[in-house]
Amino acid sequence: MRHGRELMLFAVGGGIGFVVDAAILQALVSLCGANPYVAQVFAFLVAATVTWWWNRSRTFAGRSSGRSLLGEWLHWMALMGFGAVVNYAAYAGSLLLFPSWRRWPVLAVAVGSAVAAVVNYAGARMMLYKKPKEHS
Repeated sequence: MRHGRELMLFAVGGGIGFVVDAAILQALVSLCGANPYVAQVFAFLVAATVTWWWNRSRTFAGRSSGRSLLGEWLHWMALMGFGAVVNYAAYAGSLLLFPSWRRWPVLAVAVGSAVAAVVNYAGARMMLYKKPKEHS
């Protein structure tokens, strides 16, 4: 049952991250006239930092990375960066496999997001927050 609760909390964190990412990206582009490609890098860094905080304090609160805060954040960012690559590969692959989806790319976005969510959760659970916290 622990994995079910963790998955639910991880999904909530992903939702929060999406809102932060989208809001920052839209604000930078609409209000500041920022280049959307550059703005997305900044928005991703902030959103990934928010999801790191959420997941370390909520989803994996009973687990430890055994790292300093900076080390843990850097590891998280690397894992999420890998997840972003997986997301894009699944998105692009879906559009190649199903050319009709080019009219409805949200379907490919959903596939990419779902595949990346599984990869991100597995990476966070098995590679970063793999040890139970020691209670004194």
